[in-house]
Amino acid sequence: MKAQILNAFGGPQAFQLVNVPKPVPQAGQVLVRVHATSVNPLDYQVRRGDYPDLVPLPAITGHDVSGVVEAVGPGVTGFAPGDEVWYTPQIFEGPGSYAEYHVADERIVGSKPSSLSHLEAASLTLVGGTAWEALVVRAALRVGESVLIHGGAGGVGHVAIQLAKAMGAKVFTTVREANFEFARSLGADVVIDYAQEDYAQAILRETGGQGVDVVFDTIGGDTLARSPDVLAQLGRVVSIVDIALPQNLLQAWGKNASYHFVFTRQNRGKLNELSALIERGQLRPHLGAVYSLADIPLAHALLETPNNGLRGKIAIAVVPEARPDTHTQPSNPR
Repeated sequence: MKAQILNAFGGPQAFQLVNVPKPVPQAGQVLVRVHATSVNPLDYQVRRGDYPDLVPLPAITGHDVSGVVEAVGPGVTGFAPGDEVWYTPQIFEGPGSYAEYHVADERIVGSKPSSLSHLEAASLTLVGGTAWEALVVRAALRVGESVLIHGGAGGVGHVAIQLAKAMGAKVFTTVREANFEFARSLGADVVIDYAQEDYAQAILRETGGQGVDVVFDTIGGDTLARSPDVLAQLGRVVSIVDIALPQNLLQAWGKNASYHFVFTRQNRGKLNELSALIERGQLRPHLGAVYSLADIPLAHALLETPNNGLRGKIAIAVVPEARPDTHTQPSNPR
């Protein structure tokens, strides 16, 4: 099978498209013909060597799968050849999804929502599971509460807006002005151009000085330290980004704030919950660009480019019949 292999950490050109043996499913595993995958910040972090102790080389990275079961190992009862499935491979626990085939423990595999294409499904497994873990499990967002989602036009952010609205929350988000209508189309109630005004002042103005119940940080920087500026009493902050520098959280003490740091966990339950929202029309991934398996280096380069104009996710078409003749451009180039 063809796979993108990392023999050394580095830039996007560190990938090598080579032929490797097709994996064989063991007890409790399914062998999946990967129809589509996608590109996430975690993927380029792995590629450039942010986690060298967790990723032995050579390595196949990639953290989304949508495909069709080709074979099952002994003891598998939930799936059979021909079933359409989607899942996030177990992070840092074996080969990833940048390949034509992948094996996975059946316990982390879900049935693909019938209303989604493979490209759409593959763009949602990791970011959807992450948003669910952040807002439902950790922040325990409730009906009638308010949430500030930083980076609402991004991969996780555009899913988080839809999820928060489905949970009955009032949604504030920070995006560039060019993405205002996109954010509103997802369900955002208040959009703030972080490049033109201080988001903390905007939140306090829009909430009458009360602040929001939850802050969801998808961008990093000084967001953690500044979150108390916009939090209501007993507010919660959830972050999915690495903390590169120490941040002074003393002000959070006065708000009785709680902070949660999320490393998403793989399980079928989250996928089933997301499937229910999809089938009810409350959640839909947005594809900002589509590349082929061979063009994954280009996809990585685009995702790492600041102000790249992307909305939503970059999907990767793996099966030959689904590969575009040329990759699609970002839906919002600027």
